[in-house]
Amino acid sequence: MVEVKVPATSANIGPGFDCLGLAVKKYNRFVVEEIEEGLVFEGCEEEFKNEENLIYVSMKKCFDKLNYTPTGLSIKIEGDIPVSRGLGSSAACVVGGILAANGLTGGTLSEEEVLNLAAEMEGHPDNITPALYGGITVSVTEEDRTIYNKINIKEDFKLCALIPDFKLSTDRARAVLPKTIDYKQGVYNIGRVALMISALSSGNLELLKIACKDKLHEDYRAQLIENFYDIKDKCSEFNALSVFLSGAGPAIMVMLRKDDTSFSNNIKKYLDTLRNRWEVLELDIDNEGSQVTIL
Repeated sequence: MVEVKVPATSANIGPGFDCLGLAVKKYNRFVVEEIEEGLVFEGCEEEFKNEENLIYVSMKKCFDKLNYTPTGLSIKIEGDIPVSRGLGSSAACVVGGILAANGLTGGTLSEEEVLNLAAEMEGHPDNITPALYGGITVSVTEEDRTIYNKINIKEDFKLCALIPDFKLSTDRARAVLPKTIDYKQGVYNIGRVALMISALSSGNLELLKIACKDKLHEDYRAQLIENFYDIKDKCSEFNALSVFLSGAGPAIMVMLRKDDTSFSNNIKKYLDTLRNRWEVLELDIDNEGSQVTIL
């Protein structure tokens, strides 16, 4: 029996489209056991209790790579990461499934093999690497390999997730993106990614407000999120260090100073005036990443 704990993640961090990501202290837990026969789920909605379940699909991908066929599986899910909100719920399932399957078979896959298999399944590594390793990561794909590095950050800030009551699928959020970008937009984002990494490393937090700006995805996805710009403006008014769309959205992530005690109350009062309901959740960076326990 194997237990896997995977943190929620927030990808892009503004300009770092498909390459920057961070892990936060909000988790999904999976307890997986090989049984005599069948496929048994516990802790998820009825519609996901089948072979299309992403956790099972990820486990099977790992089993196939190892030429292993389990007699049957029991999969228990304790999910605290909201689905289709831009907080890495699919990455958590992919990472959790692969790590669970690898654990059941004795940890045969190397760390690099786990990373590459998970990134291949997810399609891009920005959520995968922080889910696996924690912290804030930069990751790229090079000749079918995922190359990543954790950023050494000065943690003088905390995060606040604004999570709406409506979902937004990654497929839909990607469908609104353009097929090509203007040269100036590329230069704009490259500069801000560099500034973002520099600001996080040095602790010069005043730069984050400029560094988090984006020209590649947020403006296109904003049309899918009611009141997006109004919320961003209010966050800035309430002294946020930076505000950006979390992954593909619709959640919005805010960076705050550690000693900020007023932002959450102020933004909650504003969000309560809107048509949709929004949860305001302060979070810290998770620096540990996924944890595997053999029970």
